[in-house]
Amino acid sequence: MDLLHSGLAALQQRLSFVATDPIDWKSFVQFSSWIVTLFESYLLVRQYPLYSKTSPPKVLEKYFDEEVFRKSQNYGKDKAKFSLVTGLLKQILDSTLIYCGFYAWAWDSAGEIIGYFGYGSEYEITQSLAFSAILFVASSIPSIPISAYATFVLEEKHGFNKTTPSLFVSDLLKGWILAFVIGGPFLSAFLYVFKWAGDRFVPWLMAFLLLFQITMVIIYPTLIQPLFNKLSPLPDGELRTRTEALASKLKFPLKHLYEIDGSKRSSHSNAYFFGLPWSKHIVIFDTLIKESKPAEVEAVLAHELGHWYHLHPTKLLCISQVHIFTILALFPAFLHAPQFLRSFDFSDKVAAHPPTIVAFLLFQMILTPLEAFVGIGLNFISRRFEWEADRFACELQDRLKDVEMKDMGDRLGRALIALHVKNLSTVWVDWLYSAYHHSHPTLVERLKAMEGFRARKDVHIKKEL
Repeated sequence: MDLLHSGLAALQQRLSFVATDPIDWKSFVQFSSWIVTLFESYLLVRQYPLYSKTSPPKVLEKYFDEEVFRKSQNYGKDKAKFSLVTGLLKQILDSTLIYCGFYAWAWDSAGEIIGYFGYGSEYEITQSLAFSAILFVASSIPSIPISAYATFVLEEKHGFNKTTPSLFVSDLLKGWILAFVIGGPFLSAFLYVFKWAGDRFVPWLMAFLLLFQITMVIIYPTLIQPLFNKLSPLPDGELRTRTEALASKLKFPLKHLYEIDGSKRSSHSNAYFFGLPWSKHIVIFDTLIKESKPAEVEAVLAHELGHWYHLHPTKLLCISQVHIFTILALFPAFLHAPQFLRSFDFSDKVAAHPPTIVAFLLFQMILTPLEAFVGIGLNFISRRFEWEADRFACELQDRLKDVEMKDMGDRLGRALIALHVKNLSTVWVDWLYSAYHHSHPTLVERLKAMEGFRARKDVHIKKEL
């Protein structure tokens, strides 16, 4: 532990310029955030012409009829225009708030609010909660009409929306309540660990965040998910039999098998698993069950179990811990830099003893361009995991010595195509746009990879003969 703290101290020494050099951090944030936004807009401009193509890639021509492909292209075009406009609007709003010194005003206002109840500036955690509440309300106001438009105009236009106005409002209120019920105690504990651990907060805070993640894995399916969706045991039948048999053969620790009423809000389809290492739950959307054959749903689940078999969730958790460690290791240099806060219009009194929540928020803004590159790297890793899970499904016959699994790759391919057709997913994708935005390979890439798996397998069999 001493070696860790010595290394962190050496890093802070190298970052001492943050507290001493006259850097205009406010301008840096404005410039870098606009660079990221304009780059994302450029990617949309690159992608947009592909929505004008009149036919799908050759490998998909027999699966997309002319009408479905036209609808898919129009849906992609409308989503791209929506993303372009909302992305620019959000950036304009964010830049305006920074320019006007909104965050300094919000901190002072939070102090006035807690002062009304008899609390002074020495109650930093209390003031931080009030500060966060102000930011939450300020960010929610513009997001409501954007979310409503996406749901009741964009998704409605293309036949996906199943959300009623009352359900929309109900979800909104539930989300706000959860944000305060969970977010408030979490933030209080987060800041308390900072204060309690002092300059040695990094390992303690990482342990706290890991514990919080594990806790959320436990309480989400039992306490949070039921507030928004109904999870019902999957009825007896061919799909349940196939799923339980597959889990048993792979020694997957299946505890519950659920059907979720995803159609309550949207006609999009999906399936996933979650849980602790010794107790897993599989959830299948009712839309997927309705639109696909049991054998194809089984193939989708085989892909999902491939993630479990290859420990992809655990690997991503480890990667996220490295990411969090890097952020926390860099943060102290900004926490102990009064001029950093003065750059964002905070008073000398506040900047002299920077509030942790304020410094951390502004530090996150500084990291905006770096996080864009981190996102590309994480997408690259995620796509590798998706290919690995596809290969796992294609090779189940050899892995389980079960002849009934010999066509699993074909079934998975048909299921993926069906999901893309039903969801009107984009099939023409610019490579740079995909690298930046997509955590999954494109449908064409996945189908070609699965064909390659089968071809190599056939070559191997021939060599053995």
